[in-house]
Amino acid sequence: MTNTRIDRRFEKLKAEGRPALVTYFMAGDPDYDTSLAIMKALPKAGADVIELGMPFSDPMADGPAIQAAGLRALRGGQTLKKTLQMARDFRASGDNDTPIVLMGYYNPIYIYGVDRFLADALEAGIDGLIVVDLPPEMDEELCVPALKAGINFIRLATPTTDDHRLPKVLQNTSGFVYYVSMTGITGAALADTDKVAAAVTRIKGHTDLPICVGFGVKTAEQARLIGAASDGVVVGTAIVNAIANAAGGTAAVQAVSALVEDLASGVRSARLAVA
Repeated sequence: MTNTRIDRRFEKLKAEGRPALVTYFMAGDPDYDTSLAIMKALPKAGADVIELGMPFSDPMADGPAIQAAGLRALRGGQTLKKTLQMARDFRASGDNDTPIVLMGYYNPIYIYGVDRFLADALEAGIDGLIVVDLPPEMDEELCVPALKAGINFIRLATPTTDDHRLPKVLQNTSGFVYYVSMTGITGAALADTDKVAAAVTRIKGHTDLPICVGFGVKTAEQARLIGAASDGVVVGTAIVNAIANAAGGTAAVQAVSALVEDLASGVRSARLAVA
């Protein structure tokens, strides 16, 4: 497949000797305009990759905070079409470098139509997909068509993904590997960093792709610890909570920007520690 923004971003970060800060938020939460403003603010605050959540009414792996964000977005009228438009509007603001990864579930994409979705996603400036309920055995549904279209398909690995299963999981994975550092739902406590480091080393024995670690990171110190053991730190629930706790509008943008700036400082200190 072609060289994507994700590939180029991780090549750049590798040359700089530092991990990535990957930031997740739910498209349309609490409303379209605020959500777009948050998205535009993320790179300025220090985000290297943006994960844009696709609201879905029946999530399986999301904790209470992200479930609530999805429901708020759906109640506000957010659709997959509007989520793609949000990416389009973000690109139109002048940022053609920050990678955008859509994260969610297959049902909305299936209803939208795979071929139409991939064409529209590519046109909107989407670089990667994380579809948590599509196992490798279903790669022909979306993964293979996405790769042919030039969109990275990012797979999840977990503590229960053993060495027998891992090659199958990595078979068509591209962009980066998202290591879920614990079993359970999003927003749980931070995993043991020694175990994370061991897991990242084990996965790297099977792939040359960057390994980004998520689930549970909420502070700059946690970001530093996870960043020292991986190629990237994924933060979602803490950002979603910052949006929920703000009064909306400008306050939400400011709250997220302050949090991401703090997390970015932790990631950058991990880089300095490695150097």
